[in-house]
Amino acid sequence: MAPQKFIIQIAGPTAVGKTALAIKLAKKFNTEIISYDSRQCYKELTIGVARPSPSELKEVPHHFIASHSIHDTLNAAWYEQYALQLVQELFQHHSVLVMVGGTGLYWNAFANGMDPVPAIDPLLREELIASYEQKGFDWLVKTLTQKDPAFATVGEMKNPQRMLRALEVVTATGKSILTFRKQEKQARDFQVISIGLELPRQELVQRINARVDLMMEQGLLEEVRSLLPFASLNALQTVGYTELFAYLRKELSLEEAIEKIKINTRQYAKRQMTWFKRDPATKWFAPSQPTEIIQFVEAQLR
Repeated sequence: MAPQKFIIQIAGPTAVGKTALAIKLAKKFNTEIISYDSRQCYKELTIGVARPSPSELKEVPHHFIASHSIHDTLNAAWYEQYALQLVQELFQHHSVLVMVGGTGLYWNAFANGMDPVPAIDPLLREELIASYEQKGFDWLVKTLTQKDPAFATVGEMKNPQRMLRALEVVTATGKSILTFRKQEKQARDFQVISIGLELPRQELVQRINARVDLMMEQGLLEEVRSLLPFASLNALQTVGYTELFAYLRKELSLEEAIEKIKINTRQYAKRQMTWFKRDPATKWFAPSQPTEIIQFVEAQLR
C-alpha cells in the first residue's frame, strides 16, 4: 500500500501571521510551501501583497510566489490544475506539504474541484465591460437579473467583477454560471489537515493598520506609481493598489487613500474569516500557539 500523503492547510485572515506559521511547520516537517494566494503570485507586486521577504523565502522552498506576471490570465479553475500537478511532483520527495494563503476560492478549487466553465470569447468580455463602464452598475444589475435570475438570487450582486463574469457566461452559453459549479466534492489522493489562525477583532485591526503604515514606509506608493500604466488589469483590482491609483488620479488625498486601504483590508479580512469558518474540519488556534499546533498536526499524522 502506498504511504499516505498529507497537506497541512493554513487558513485565516490577512495580517494574522500565516507566513510565519507556514515556515515553522515546513521546517518542522522538512518540507516545502505552496501558496494559494491569488496576488502574491505576481512578480510585479511586492509590498502591497505582503509577499514573504527574501530571507523568509530562503528559509524554505516556496511555490506560486512571484511565479507569474500581472499580464497572465489566472483564475480558480486554472489554479486547481496547476496546484494538483505541483503537489504530485512534490509528493515524489515529501509525504507532507504545507499550503498557505488567503484566497478561499483557490483553496476550494484545489481541495474540492470545480467544473470547467467554457472558454469565453475575449471580444464578448470587452463588449460587456464597455457597456458596464458606459451604462453603470444599475444596468449591470438589471441585465444580469433578466438573463440569469438564479445567480441574481444567490450570487454576489454587489461585486461587479463576479457579476460581469456571470453575465458573460450566460450570454455565451445560455446557461447560468451556477450550473457549472460542482455539487459533489472531487476525490483527492491526499488527506488535508486544516489549521485556522484567528485573533480577537481589535488585535487584528491593530495589526492591519500597523501593516498598512509599514507598507507605506517601505515604498508602496512608488510601487503603485510604477504600475499606473497597467491599472486596468484584473490583477491590480485589489486592495492597496486601487486606492493609491485613485490618489494618483487626484480622486483622493493621500490620507484618504491610506485610510481606505485600512478599511478595505479590514472588510477583506472579515470576508476571509466568513469563508474559512464554513469548513467544520478546520481547527482554530491563536498565532501564539505554535507548540499546540505542532502537537495537533503530529497527532493527525499518526
